[in-house]
Amino acid sequence: MTVIPYKEKQETKKEQVATMFNNISHKYDFLNHFLSLGIDILWRKKAVKMLAFHQPKKILDIATGTADFAIEALKLNPEEIIGIDISEGMLNVGKEKIKKKGVDNIISLEFGDSENLRFETAYFDAYTVAFGVRNFENLEKGLTEMLRVLKPNGTGIILEFSKPRKFPIKQLYNFYFNKILPGIGKMVSKDTAAYTYLPESVYAFPDGEDFVQLLKKIGYKNAKATTLLFGIATIYKASK
Repeated sequence: MTVIPYKEKQETKKEQVATMFNNISHKYDFLNHFLSLGIDILWRKKAVKMLAFHQPKKILDIATGTADFAIEALKLNPEEIIGIDISEGMLNVGKEKIKKKGVDNIISLEFGDSENLRFETAYFDAYTVAFGVRNFENLEKGLTEMLRVLKPNGTGIILEFSKPRKFPIKQLYNFYFNKILPGIGKMVSKDTAAYTYLPESVYAFPDGEDFVQLLKKIGYKNAKATTLLFGIATIYKASK
């Protein structure tokens, strides 16, 4: 079953996700850091460190949103980072951040769909994506396209929410995700569906070993999962 943000609407998942992020773009950064107690910042730092050994020069940041991951990836000293997203609202916030930091000579943001990338085959040394793949309309198609634009031996880093399995973290997580988070999200963002969709999309996502096996099936090599904070999130790393 496909999980969508606005169940009463007829648009595709992709269209609904774009609308949702446009609606919450003005409050996204605040809510992201507030609801995760700032831990999402540490997760991005860890994910970027996992790329350091590879010294990528050309990086694609997929579902870049407000460009937090792209900005963190500057620590890798790349020549070029291109961030793509299907939400113009999120991109506009990201462009302002990049301009303020004076790094628009390295990072460029553009409208783009992970399932139909405009880039030539084997263009990027690495790609990154944070909390984006579970929003894909066609997960396998998106992952296949991302693999296509990687150079041989290039590396993909995917940071995504996952489901804790152990007591009592599982129970605390479920309570927070289902009872606390949607209420705060709705109150601050004014979007009724966005922070109800978040836990629903996480529960529907094939996380952990299931996702590793999916990467291998598509053709990725050396796929592995690193769990974070008792399994609340996971970093997946794989190569072409």
